Amino acid sequence: MSTQRLSIPSSEKLAFFSNMSTMVNAGLTTAESINSLLEDATGAMKIVLTGIAADLNQGKQLHVALEKYPKIFDGVTVAIIKAAEESGTIDIVLKDIKLTVKKDIEFNDKIKSAITYPIIIVIVFLGVLTLLLTFVIPKIASVFLKLKVDLPLPTRVLIFLSDLILHYTIPTATVSGIIILLVVLLFKTQKKLVMRFLLSLPVISSMARQIDLTRFSRSMYLLLTSAIPLYTALEYSQAVAMKQEVKDAITRARESVGAGKRVTDGLHGNKAIPSLMLKIIEVGERSGTLDKSMADLTEYFDYQVTTSLAYMMTLLEPIILVFVGLVVGGMMMAIIAPIYNLISQVGAT
Repeated sequence: MSTQRLSIPSSEKLAFFSNMSTMVNAGLTTAESINSLLEDATGAMKIVLTGIAADLNQGKQLHVALEKYPKIFDGVTVAIIKAAEESGTIDIVLKDIKLTVKKDIEFNDKIKSAITYPIIIVIVFLGVLTLLLTFVIPKIASVFLKLKVDLPLPTRVLIFLSDLILHYTIPTATVSGIIILLVVLLFKTQKKLVMRFLLSLPVISSMARQIDLTRFSRSMYLLLTSAIPLYTALEYSQAVAMKQEVKDAITRARESVGAGKRVTDGLHGNKAIPSLMLKIIEVGERSGTLDKSMADLTEYFDYQVTTSLAYMMTLLEPIILVFVGLVVGGMMMAIIAPIYNLISQVGAT
């Protein structure tokens, strides 16, 4: 597999930087640390460490070896390690990267935990729907057909779907597979277009902007504390944003700094950047503590995302339950209504 496509789980990435930090701070060189980690490595991690060890043995620097694996070590991480190697502060920087990776994992876990519940509800709903269409509906449909009862439209639709699944299983599965495959191909080939659409949805758009600002602030803090120039830090931080409006705001800020102006001069007037963020950055620029300002913003936006996720889930859970209840209830009514009519007719005679 190409080094460009290699990836490892976040937990292994955290373990890598944690172990590297411990070993380097204990007095081992980076090459000795990599070789030590290689002894117990398996899978993709072993391939990565083998490649890094080979580069280090050839006299290359660590950041040169890491940049061959862009899906594992992003541009921000590589830039920080490069600056640390040049300044001789690799031991300090590895600690900072370890903490940052840990915070990123915790941050992503919050997002994953928020979407887990809706996914479980949808899976359970699909299971109940399949159970009804494959076991309940066929038995009731056979009774209706024998009695030659006039059926309402919802009941006829359910019987049609049930027959489609039971009697045309292979064609139905084939068509469903083709649709799923087309969706996957669309996502892979037109990922930017699909993500742009998803990120433009009302609730998701606001959440994605807060996540982008959190990642931007955290990246800027890490880069600035590593003594990387502001212009370069903005250039690397731009890659962490998902929404185009946030990327454009960072681009304008970088252009402003390149023209000898302040960061806030480029951020003013952009709807993606909240006024509080502008004020904190402006204070940091004036006092020469922009890195600390970015740390404060990271904590603030992290809290905002956590609060927004909790609020969204509070609203989403009852909405999903009501939707599932209405659909399942509608299906049961489509089954019960003909039976009730049949009983009524028998009672009338």
